[in-house]
Amino acid sequence: MNIYEISVRKMNGVGIKMEAYKGKVLLIVNTASKCGLTPQFKDLETLYIEYKDKGLEILGFPSNQFANQDPGSNEEILNFCQVNYGVTFPMFEKIEVNGDNTHPLYQYLKDETKSILGKDIKWNFTKFLVDRDGRVIKRYAPSVAPLSLKKDINKLLKR
Repeated sequence: MNIYEISVRKMNGVGIKMEAYKGKVLLIVNTASKCGLTPQFKDLETLYIEYKDKGLEILGFPSNQFANQDPGSNEEILNFCQVNYGVTFPMFEKIEVNGDNTHPLYQYLKDETKSILGKDIKWNFTKFLVDRDGRVIKRYAPSVAPLSLKKDINKLLKR
């Protein structure tokens, strides 16, 4: 299996294959609206605006698996992100990133990059950087500031 064979659902419920992002550099993030790290939405949006025309896509996947920090509906989550942080990058339906119901995308991402602490996602705003060929290049801890990823993003965009 490769990342492009996986299907995801946009916030409006429409299914899409990850193949739609083939040839793009991807930054995939599990998000939450009521987390201490939620202000990272602002920097994620800054990255998106700066690099989207150069081939970067940021894909946000809300998850409510960590301390019940994203309990709202998909519509409420999307509205929150747009109103409070001006998010224009694609947001997808709420998913599970760990456990028996882990979404296939996150199972793939975790299988491709194990952290020192194991495979499971430890918290909201874990980030995965994927190159234009669909290879998972790096996994970043939740505390890693999105703007600090510019060097890695630039390197992949120039390939």
